Amino acid sequence: MEGLIPLVNRLQDAFAALGQSCLLDLPQIAVVGGQSAGKSSVLENCVSRDFLPRGSGIVTRRPLVLQLITAKTEYAEFLHCKGRKFTDFDEVRQEIEVETDRITGVNKGISSIPINLRIYSPHVLSLTLIDLPGITKVPVGDQPPDIEQQIRDMIMQFISRENCLILAVTPANTDLANSDALKLAKEVDPQGLRTIGVITKLDLMDEGTDAREILENKLLPLRRGYIGVVNRSQKDIDGKKDIKAALLAERKFFLSHPAYRHMADRMGTPYLQKVLNQQLTNHIRDTLPAFRSKLQSQLLSIEHEVEVYKNFRPEDPTRKTKALLQMVQQFSVDFEKRIEGSGDQVDTLELSGGAKINRIFHERFPFELVKMEFNEKELRREISYAIKNIHGIRTGLFTPDMAFEAIVKKQIVKLKGPCLKSVDLVMQELINTVKKCTKKLATYPRLCEETERIVAGYIREREEKTKDQVLLLIDIQVSYINTNHEDFIGFAKYVYRDFVIKTLSGFLFCFVFVGFFTKFKTQVLNCDMSVKNGSWPSRGQDNNLSAIYFSSSFSDRKKPAKNTPYILMVCVVTLGSHIVQPPAQRRVNAEYRPGYSGLCPIRSGKIPTLEILQPVYAACSNACLSSL
Repeated sequence: MEGLIPLVNRLQDAFAALGQSCLLDLPQIAVVGGQSAGKSSVLENCVSRDFLPRGSGIVTRRPLVLQLITAKTEYAEFLHCKGRKFTDFDEVRQEIEVETDRITGVNKGISSIPINLRIYSPHVLSLTLIDLPGITKVPVGDQPPDIEQQIRDMIMQFISRENCLILAVTPANTDLANSDALKLAKEVDPQGLRTIGVITKLDLMDEGTDAREILENKLLPLRRGYIGVVNRSQKDIDGKKDIKAALLAERKFFLSHPAYRHMADRMGTPYLQKVLNQQLTNHIRDTLPAFRSKLQSQLLSIEHEVEVYKNFRPEDPTRKTKALLQMVQQFSVDFEKRIEGSGDQVDTLELSGGAKINRIFHERFPFELVKMEFNEKELRREISYAIKNIHGIRTGLFTPDMAFEAIVKKQIVKLKGPCLKSVDLVMQELINTVKKCTKKLATYPRLCEETERIVAGYIREREEKTKDQVLLLIDIQVSYINTNHEDFIGFAKYVYRDFVIKTLSGFLFCFVFVGFFTKFKTQVLNCDMSVKNGSWPSRGQDNNLSAIYFSSSFSDRKKPAKNTPYILMVCVVTLGSHIVQPPAQRRVNAEYRPGYSGLCPIRSGKIPTLEILQPVYAACSNACLSSL
């Protein structure tokens, strides 16, 4: 088990040399804390050497990967200075400052590129720590205004990994609820399973106060607990106080303080070193199976790539052309599969490619149509104004077609917005699909960039033509309003049926009227013949004739032949009034003109209203009145 930490250290060096330090999630410990929280002092106490830069403001401006290795001799090595051993730790401090300024500049800039430092010493336990920049609030020098967010993002990049333990350093003379380190650790480790608490500056607390409840893990519990340490003060550092003497003073402080006396054996820098070594070793052991599986998976992937390019000869121009064509063809196949939905790898996390385009057509576009603003009150007002403006000075009786077309065209034009938005969404998804397909060309950055640029440019050219075509389709709909459409089919059927009914009713009335008039004329002639022969028909012989002769208008039975023309005229007028007049008017006539109501043998409602009889009725009425 003792060889686990050196093994991880060698992996870190290998990936750092390749520039791929984030390729694998290596087990490690990240030191997090606010500015001037005492992180550097804790690390120096662990090494028993002064080797870290010090000063006011932000000092640690690049992550420092510190690898401590137990050895008989004491020296330091930098990964960027291979072969050079530093025995003077003042030179180590200077090299850290020079390397930091080389990347970040000399005026307080920061960078996420780590500095790898390995220290061999008989006074250390095998351990790997990552010293991260302290959290600051106010930018100084040429630091950008968002320096706080940049430092936060850098810290989150390390501590968000599941295999990273978090060493949260918090000074004891501040409220634990305001700890920047614990706040960040709580975001990525809400259960406190990966967090180790370190409480510094216990000797600087106000008189009468202590951090007993914190160190006993009662105030803000952590799975791995808290450890208290006492660092050198700035006065001790300026006075070149030896770290060994500082460790003895720390031990004496815990043994003599009444609040920490009972836990003195679980406090101090030596105990912290021991705990970190044990925790890191156990953590590597626990994560080793998953780490080995992930490493083997990546090894197989790399071996597959090596097999593909095993016979690749860069100096052969035909080979280059063939390889280029194969990659372009593979890109085309991948793009088609993503759109058609037959890709080898099915995404189970989100919609993409053809599935997302399908969703735009069948869900997003109808939603945009439904979301269109529609004010019924405003629409009614527009319809009213359109009708009145088309009629002008005249007062119209019917709704003009121009008003209908003007309102409908205005509503159709509103479809342009949702249609063009759907085109934009589809185009964006196509470009995203292109970017996903070009990931396989990442080995050739120039080819990947050019392929993406050419295909995306072609898609954007098609976008303009697509929008023109969509607008043309809408303009076609606006140019001609077709009412002979399924939306109007109910109205067309009703008009046709009403026309057929009225036509058939007209023919039916003609036959009934001719038959009635012929029969009535025969009855009148028979009456005239009977009177001339001296015989008179009774009321029971013919109800219609009886109704005529007993009517109040023709009560005189002695002169039937003289009244015959008048009877014919009254019959025509009464029959026409019952047919062409509305039911309400017929009821009025029956109420005030009872002499006419009994003359019509055809009941109300048997024959429908026929506008064609209105001129006949008017002519008959005038002839009848002039004769009377």
